[in-house]
Amino acid sequence: MRSLGRRAPNIAAMLAVGRSVLDCAHFDADRCRSCTWLGRPYDDQVLAKEQAARDVVRAVLDGRPEPEWLPPVRSRPDGFRSKAKMVVTGTADAPRLGIWDPRRGGVDLRDCALHTPGIVAALPVLAAFVTRAGLAPYDVPGRSGELKHVLVTESPGGELMVRWVLRSTEAEARIRKHLPALLVELPSLRVVTLNIQPVPAAVIEGDREIVLTDEATLPMLLNGITLHLGPRSFFQTNTDVAAALYRTARSWAGGVSASRVWDLYCGVGGFALHLAAPGRRVTGIELSADAVRAAARGRDDAGLGRERVGFAAGDATSYAATAGPEHRPHLVVVNPPRRGLGAELAGWLEGSDVPHVLYSSCNPETLARDLAVMPSYRPVRAQLFDMFPQTAHAEVLVLMSRD
Repeated sequence: MRSLGRRAPNIAAMLAVGRSVLDCAHFDADRCRSCTWLGRPYDDQVLAKEQAARDVVRAVLDGRPEPEWLPPVRSRPDGFRSKAKMVVTGTADAPRLGIWDPRRGGVDLRDCALHTPGIVAALPVLAAFVTRAGLAPYDVPGRSGELKHVLVTESPGGELMVRWVLRSTEAEARIRKHLPALLVELPSLRVVTLNIQPVPAAVIEGDREIVLTDEATLPMLLNGITLHLGPRSFFQTNTDVAAALYRTARSWAGGVSASRVWDLYCGVGGFALHLAAPGRRVTGIELSADAVRAAARGRDDAGLGRERVGFAAGDATSYAATAGPEHRPHLVVVNPPRRGLGAELAGWLEGSDVPHVLYSSCNPETLARDLAVMPSYRPVRAQLFDMFPQTAHAEVLVLMSRD
């Protein structure tokens, strides 16, 4: 099956399932090697990820029984990625949207088959906007130019958020001038922002965000719950699999006795809002104040009162360590970054009397390291969620209980 090439017109031809291998001209020509497992049949990828997760968990159990592993939750092998992080290179008249390769310079990947169809359709329009607004792409070796990245997110409803990452505000007036025409060309465009990243370093975005549209968040409808995604909020890039992850967490939490729940690293409230239930108090803790405000908006949209679901900005470890015993939960949900919980928070959980922990991990290696610090917990149930086809990365959900 021969399919994707530069400017290939039919991305649907890329669909490969089961024993098939996704074929990509960029990979074959060594223009892009981001998909490190692209040459492996999809079935083999899922099996290998699950086996790797099982192995690292088994290695730290130290006599504890292995969890029950449920069948993996699979993804589409293409068209699944709802967020595009495109490096902008070339010139304003001929921009390239893709990646930066030290050997080749900028590589145009507007036709990358991993992105959702809505993103693929939007990228040529955004490239034309770069030319119309005269946005000079940033030159990495010369440290000149303005436009560093364009970040595009598509919601399940087909709406878009576009963030222009710039070195300064020099181009703000031109972008504002041409924005009305862009909104006509892309009627699905809901949120447009400028992110200012002045540092000459491999950092995708900066601390300053300028919202150019009336709307500042992108509604993400999952399982009947609307999450509000702000420009700098974290959200899974595989929306369909994320929805399955939240459904599973809700189901597993329903099987344990938990009238008080903490959702640490709650982000925009995905787990917290899915776990809200009559007779249950859920508290979400997140470092980002913007994400907390978005989570509270999702709660209000869902008609959940503050007495049932509350959110607060703060450090997860500090919150756990300083909460009084009257606030101690029966279930703690954790969804940490790749570095895991760390010894302090994992150690606090181990020394606490919390009966149940629901751990969503994007890095089985650090999940295993944290499990080793928590020998009082027995992993009851585990499941792999294939958020990242064509790579070795995987999401694993584990329910742990004290014996």
